[in-house]
Amino acid sequence: MRVSVEDLTIDAIIGVLPSEREKPQRILASAKIDYGYKTAGDFVDYAAVADLITARLIDGRFGLLEDALEAIVAEILQLNKSIERVKLTLEKPDISLGFRAAVSLRRDML
Repeated sequence: MRVSVEDLTIDAIIGVLPSEREKPQRILASAKIDYGYKTAGDFVDYAAVADLITARLIDGRFGLLEDALEAIVAEILQLNKSIERVKLTLEKPDISLGFRAAVSLRRDML
């Protein structure tokens, strides 16, 4: 099974530039979580995933998207023992360089 959270919008302090440390900027988050479903206890709650991503981005005040990805993916993997794989993408859609910057991380359970 796969559960997805797409285009979750969060205003958070993230970045290394002085201007990025002063005021929150819009971050788009998308997660794809593969899991083994055999019983009702195996399901992955997409609302809990969205809440976790939101809280971690707001509270973390990360310098780099990469650091945020590592921290958040590690926490998602702990939500349910049935989770097999997580792919998380964080995007800065409003940077003023004429493009949308995004970084992704995919992690498989061992």
